[in-house]
Amino acid sequence: MTMDAAPTTGGPTRKPPTFMTAAARVFDLSAGQMLWSRRTVFLALVVGSPVVLAILLRVVEAAGVGGLRMGGSRVVSGATIFGLFIWLLYLRFIVPVLGVFYGTSLIADEVDDKTITYLFTRPISRGAVLVGKYLAYLVVTAFVVLPSVMIVYFMLVPLRGGTLVGTFPDLVKDLGLLALGLAVYGAVFAWIGAQLKHPLVIGLVFAFGWEPAVLVVPGYLRRFTVAYYLQGLVPHAIPQDSTLGMLQAVFRDSPSLFVCLAWLLVFLAGFLVLAGRAVERREYVLEQ
Repeated sequence: MTMDAAPTTGGPTRKPPTFMTAAARVFDLSAGQMLWSRRTVFLALVVGSPVVLAILLRVVEAAGVGGLRMGGSRVVSGATIFGLFIWLLYLRFIVPVLGVFYGTSLIADEVDDKTITYLFTRPISRGAVLVGKYLAYLVVTAFVVLPSVMIVYFMLVPLRGGTLVGTFPDLVKDLGLLALGLAVYGAVFAWIGAQLKHPLVIGLVFAFGWEPAVLVVPGYLRRFTVAYYLQGLVPHAIPQDSTLGMLQAVFRDSPSLFVCLAWLLVFLAGFLVLAGRAVERREYVLEQ
């Protein structure tokens, strides 16, 4: 006669959370920290600069001063001025700035603050940590940018007798374009922050050194920039008989809508995957 082994009486083991559950928990933890950080206060001031300019233009309009002219004769409408704000201030400056300062800090800030070990010792995927913080970045930056765009829209579009109704579809396109730009730049700089040392400096050089330089160089180098495809999606038509119209023609190499969207989505997915792999494989050594 044989006796079966006694069953174990240990307590039930807790399964680690799924990838999306872990990412949601990191998102919930990171969103509040990002929103009330000193970085957000500084960048809110940057985003407020177009609002100040829009208010000044509205004051000038109310004072009866002659409208802004292009080509020496045509008075520019409020909708066109709003388009210039979207193109020159938001897409060319504010969106890259937000991407650089937030995207590079997703992992780098945890390393600098020596808190990354607390995240990586938990029973969750490192990639889930990155995705959760990336989603928090998207929400926070949208929360910072959206009020600015809406105020500028209501300040500028009614200028020169313009109406809000006819331009509302362009506003929706602009908001989608800004969201896409924030997502793509965030993925690119998240990879830089996860993979390289001194990511902030490298990110600034990429956004305000490499991209502006290669956009004016003939050839295929401009196709390796985010700005090239974002500018191809700008829905506003700048008057072609103006200096700004010719400048826009130089910067925009007429890529099709499908090409722009396809490459931006490739950048978004590719760099986010690369950032996740870098976080999974890299050994982060905390300096004393």
